[in-house]
Amino acid sequence: MDFIRYAESAAALLNTELPDADALLAHLSDRAWLHPTLDDRDVTALQRFQVALRPVFEASDAGEVRAVVTTLNELLVEHPVTPMISDHDPDDLHMHVANRAASVSDLLISESLMGLANLVCDLGATRLGLCQAVKCDHVFVDTSPNQSRRYCSERCSSRANVAAYRARQKAAAAS
Repeated sequence: MDFIRYAESAAALLNTELPDADALLAHLSDRAWLHPTLDDRDVTALQRFQVALRPVFEASDAGEVRAVVTTLNELLVEHPVTPMISDHDPDDLHMHVANRAASVSDLLISESLMGLANLVCDLGATRLGLCQAVKCDHVFVDTSPNQSRRYCSERCSSRANVAAYRARQKAAAAS
């Protein structure tokens, strides 16, 4: 299992507005095999999960390790993960975090929780963040070597850098 990818998928899930099944289909555009089984119950379950998961990122961003661990553990109890060995390619046996009968929402929730739990154990509980860009409420996973990430995307980073540059230019012109 690629736990970093699962953790990053958890952040992407939080950053996605899910008003309906079409939005979830768009979010899963690279996972077409899930489309036929997706239904409105998945949307509702994932909307609830988004609300429950955001405090993990907020606590991590604030350096509240105990809150990160406690909240993740509570979510793992609420959403038990059932890992299975996948044999759909006999030459590439690998682990899946949910069985084949799992709903789309169960699969996404399981991947998110296992990815975040492993990331917290391997890299630390303060590797999840909130974008520091003005007017952005997205989250991110920080896998940088020196834990220096502050923005959810290059776009937000660029906007913040341009705004800071313009502010310095304005201040220099005023003095």
